[in-house]
Amino acid sequence: MEFAALEKILGGRKTLNMQVENNMDLIDLCKSGISKQALLNLAGYLNISIRKISNWLPVTERTIQRYSAAARFKKSVSEQILYIAKVVVKGVNVFEDKGKFLFWLKSPNRALGNRIPMNLLDTKFGIDMLLEELGRIERGIFA
Repeated sequence: MEFAALEKILGGRKTLNMQVENNMDLIDLCKSGISKQALLNLAGYLNISIRKISNWLPVTERTIQRYSAAARFKKSVSEQILYIAKVVVKGVNVFEDKGKFLFWLKSPNRALGNRIPMNLLDTKFGIDMLLEELGRIERGIFA
């Protein structure tokens, strides 16, 4: 996994209050909590609204709106944000282009039962399926 890319998508060291270099750093980040600003950075990178991204998280849109930019989410929300960011990093690497990845993310996918990939980002199982499919695409195996 490209930790520097994940860090950048979430707003960098200043927003995260740490450098992300390995999985232990991700664990520490989950425990300390991802800030609302990092979530806003992720939403901006994906060019989606808070309403849409809140559908993927175990927190309501209204709760997100009430948080200050520096407020931190609890561990379960932070973990889901990091998993989503992990899919984004993998997707951009596989497609070698953010625009192509975003098109894939928003288009029905035959290998996923004609589901739209972004609609699977709300569960760990869905995220695992997306990571597996991106791995197949990376290796040139198309369903």
